[in-house]
Amino acid sequence: MYYVYILENKNDFGWYIGYSSNLQRRIADHLAGRGCKTTSKKTGWILIYYEAYLSKVDAMGREMFLKSGLGRRYIEKQLANYLSVDK
Repeated sequence: MYYVYILENKNDFGWYIGYSSNLQRRIADHLAGRGCKTTSKKTGWILIYYEAYLSKVDAMGREMFLKSGLGRRYIEKQLANYLSVDK
């Protein structure tokens, strides 16, 4: 199983979008500062969304889409209720 996920930073509400075959381990890496340059520079990441795929190619394609302008608008619409909560 492959996962596409979105992390949100509790401090500045920035997003990180990624994919992994082991979601729990990957999230733990991000939280421990071992995830990537983007997430290791900040603290306070939380998982706000994920999707599961059987194919690595499908997960990678979905990650690329969500990182695009159209994909960001799509996910903002999907998470409208979450994003509108007073933070």
